[in-house]
Amino acid sequence: MVLDRSLEDVLKKRIMVIDGAMGTMIQSCKLQEEDFRGDEFKDHSKNLKGNNDILNLTKPDIIFEIHKEYLEAGADFVETNTFNGTSVSQSDYGTQHLAYRINKEAARIAKRACELVQIKSGEGMQLCLL
Repeated sequence: MVLDRSLEDVLKKRIMVIDGAMGTMIQSCKLQEEDFRGDEFKDHSKNLKGNNDILNLTKPDIIFEIHKEYLEAGADFVETNTFNGTSVSQSDYGTQHLAYRINKEAARIAKRACELVQIKSGEGMQLCLL
C-alpha cells in the first residue's frame, strides 16, 4: 500500500507527531451551553455543555481551527473529535441517535483541516485518525 510505504519512509527520517488534547483546547474556548446547543438543539431537553462531540455539528468552525492549529504547529496526525462519539456515550445527553452523524462530520472536519494545511505547506503527509 502506498500510504504504508510513505509512512515507513517518513519514519525512517524522523519522528512523527500526533496532535494534543482536543478537550483541553475546547475548554480554552470558554464555551457556554448555548454554544453546545447551537440553533439545531436550542430546545433540546438535556444540557449539552461538556458534550464536546456535539460541537462537530454546532460549532464545526471551532473544531476545524483546533485541528488546523495542531497541524500548523507541526502535528503529522490529527485525531477526529470523537472521544465520546459512541451512541452509549451520547445517551448521557439524549443524543445517541446522532452518533453516526457526529462521527461522519468529525471525519469531514479533520480531513478538511489536513487538506488545507497540505495545500498551504506544499507537503502531503498530514493524516486524520479516526
